[in-house]
Amino acid sequence: MSQDIISDTLNQMMNAKKAGKTSLVVKAHSKLLLSILALVKLKGYVKNYEVDGRSLKIEFARLNGCNSIKPRFIVGVKDIDNYVKRYLPAKGLGIIIISTSQGIMAHQTCQEKNIGGSLLAYFY
Repeated sequence: MSQDIISDTLNQMMNAKKAGKTSLVVKAHSKLLLSILALVKLKGYVKNYEVDGRSLKIEFARLNGCNSIKPRFIVGVKDIDNYVKRYLPAKGLGIIIISTSQGIMAHQTCQEKNIGGSLLAYFY
């Protein structure tokens, strides 16, 4: 039984991408995972996702890499750049997803709104 649905799903996405597949069907999902997928669909890393009962189908777009961030560090606005350097391959390439008091956001949005939060995952 899985303890972390987000981490498991992102690992399955990377394994499917490395195997040359363009889509993935996941058996378990959560509201937080769906919020993350909605954000990365908006940013263009996922083409589409749809929930069918208990399964979730994800179609990839321009996904090169993704992973969850463990432990889920709590960061202030000033510290976000340190984690961008740590997790993303280059500045301006990719996003770090942060859970804030105002919802799930990309790191650029958090810096614009001047709010911090808890790191969840990164995509590039």
